[in-house]
Amino acid sequence: MLELIHWLGQLDQHLLELSQQQGSLAYVILFLIIFSETGLVVAPFLPGDTLLFVAGAVAAVQEGSSLLYGTQGFSLPSLLLTLALAAFLGNQLNFQIGRWVGPRVFHWERSRLLNPRHLAQAHAFYERHGGKTVILSRFVPIIRTYAPFVAGVGAMSFSRFMVFNAVGALLWVGSLLLSGFFFGNVPFVKGNLTLIILGIVGVSLLPVLWAFVRTRLKPR
Repeated sequence: MLELIHWLGQLDQHLLELSQQQGSLAYVILFLIIFSETGLVVAPFLPGDTLLFVAGAVAAVQEGSSLLYGTQGFSLPSLLLTLALAAFLGNQLNFQIGRWVGPRVFHWERSRLLNPRHLAQAHAFYERHGGKTVILSRFVPIIRTYAPFVAGVGAMSFSRFMVFNAVGALLWVGSLLLSGFFFGNVPFVKGNLTLIILGIVGVSLLPVLWAFVRTRLKPR
């Protein structure tokens, strides 16, 4: 864990070296990380929020070094386009997997976990709250990996999901990239990057913690 925290604390240096050494391939690597974190239910551990924030900060450094339009380095518009597309396509894949899996596994009437009644409840929930759930879940680690899958299992309307998925991808990627771009190189932030990264993770997990506490406090 300490090694992971140390590695995250130097994420800006890792991304800076990656962008300068690999050129266009660096965009492909970041695309695959964001795509996997949002599109594969087995990869919620990948660094989504922190990666976007630090990538924005690296783009700002390279713009100041006249690398923005060079052959190497990150361009903020290119990052926004590439990573928003990765987030959008990842969620769409996750949603489609859920749509395919749901009807095939939720058919055991006596099962507590795979009862068709749960499928109907998921469908009703996403018909009523699906739009805001798809958007807001983007900002919560782990939850953002499973929300599109559950939306697919619950048979949320494909066109409705796609619209809110696009909005959520742009808001999530855009807000974190721009935050990193404008604030990531402030001396205080840069000097305390490890704490800032841990703070981003902590703040994004607060809704999960709050929901857990509310559930535990409710009378059975």
